[in-house]
Order: sequence, then C-alpha cells, then structure tokens
Amino acid sequence: MKILVTAFDPFNHEKINPALEAVQRLPDIVGEHTITKMGIPTVFHECLTVIKQQLKLETYDAILAIGQAGGRYEISPERIGINVDDARIPDNQGNQPIDQVIQENGAPAYFSNMPVKRLTQAMKDAGIPASLSNSAGTFVCNHLLYQLGYLHATSYPNIQFGFIHVPFIPEQVINKPDTPSMSLDTIVKGLTVAIAAISTNSHDDSIALGQTH
Repeated sequence: MKILVTAFDPFNHEKINPALEAVQRLPDIVGEHTITKMGIPTVFHECLTVIKQQLKLETYDAILAIGQAGGRYEISPERIGINVDDARIPDNQGNQPIDQVIQENGAPAYFSNMPVKRLTQAMKDAGIPASLSNSAGTFVCNHLLYQLGYLHATSYPNIQFGFIHVPFIPEQVINKPDTPSMSLDTIVKGLTVAIAAISTNSHDDSIALGQTH
C-alpha cells in the first residue's frame, strides 16, 4: 500500500511537535507499505488544503495523520472525528462558507475506516503503551480527522483514513510538573508497528478496547 503519513508542526508556543519529530524518523518502507511523509500546519482548513494538494500529485491507498496530545500517557489511535467546525470562511469565490457546507451536508461524525483496534493491539503486543481513544478533542486534530472522513465520503471512497495521537516527549515536560511523556524512540517504534498493521483488509478485530471514562 501507498500511505501518506502527515504530522502537525509545533503549536501553542511549543518549539517542537513530537508528531512531526517522529514522522520524520519513520522509515520510507514499513512492512509492505511505501510511506510518504509530510508536515502540515496546525491550522484549521490549511492542514486539509495541503493534503488535498498532495492528493492531486499522487494516488494513495491510505492517509494517516499524526498529532500531539499533551497529557496522555499512551499512543492513541482515534476512533471518530465529530462535526464541531464552528469557524466560517468563504471559498475563493466568496460563496457559502466552506465549513457551513460541510456542517450542513456532512455527517454528524465520521468513524475512521482504518482497523484502529488492530493498530492499538499491535502496539500493545509490541510492548508500546497504547490505547484506543474515543475522543480526538475539539481542536485541529479532530477537525482534520472529520475533514478526512468528509473527503473520503465525497471524493475518495477507496481511501483509508485515520488519526493517531502521541504524547509529549521528555524535553517538553521539563517545566510541566506531573505531565506524562514518552521517549521519541518509543513513539517512532509505536507508529512503525501501527503502520505495519494497516492492510487492504480494513475489517477490524473484534476485541474489547473501550474505557470506563
């Protein structure tokens, strides 16, 4: 499979983003997959614009976006992106705002069509702290996951899409007492294992990976 792996750039006054640092260190070949690695802005709309431009240049079987989730202890594949795009920007012709079109015509939410349980369990089996997440938050990460779902539903029906959050790395928490972190090497290993678990068979494993909170 050809997989586009994206990672957000630093935001919120951080000098680094572990997502981007990890993706840049991924091998170009993971298992049977050929990887294209790309940084994207942590900015509503612009992140998807960059991805759509890349999709015009190459054909991919899957898009996997990686983002930072400071405060989490584990690498966490996301199950769902919800429709909470409140920003309104017109298109280049001054027509109906893009997000308004998506809010009115898109689903309330889009589930990742990647086998997120399989990815999570593969990391756990490899000794990597991982958990399945049912909330991608309400910032740009959720925005992008939802937009990828909308893109799949309206323009790219054969593409798999997903999102994985990674924790802070140690140098980010020096002045953040009691904040969890994970080594960059572990994050890279976890993402490599997760990507290797992606396949053309997107049917997910029937295993219980839910949480009580």
